[in-house]
Amino acid sequence: MPSVDVVDETFLAVPRARVAAELGDPACWPRLWPDLRLEVVTDRGEQGVRWTVGGALVGSMEVWLEEVLDGTVLHYYLRADATDRQGRPAPQPRRRAAAESRRRQRAAKAIAFALKDRLESGRAPGEPPTVA
Repeated sequence: MPSVDVVDETFLAVPRARVAAELGDPACWPRLWPDLRLEVVTDRGEQGVRWTVGGALVGSMEVWLEEVLDGTVLHYYLRADATDRQGRPAPQPRRRAAAESRRRQRAAKAIAFALKDRLESGRAPGEPPTVA
């Protein structure tokens, strides 16, 4: 079982294609996950991306984009372990692993909320998504 196991969901009142364009762009990944090296395992286009993860963690990460009502639910999954200096999985004490999981959970929500703020900009609450 991985020591870091993050599951997050955020609703964005934005068409799935716009969210997919943002998160599917490899140029944005180092900004969103600066200490992780991502390799695409499955590019599902508008439905999301699945990666293997290297760098500070080793494991897998996935973004699944689900059309819901007039927007998109951004599902985020990160399952990984800390690494040693050679990039191999390194068991962590329980408290350190829990702290890292909490840190990654906060980071995932910050990414989702920043995306939500940017893509929903100009949309009044309760109004349909803006079309761009």
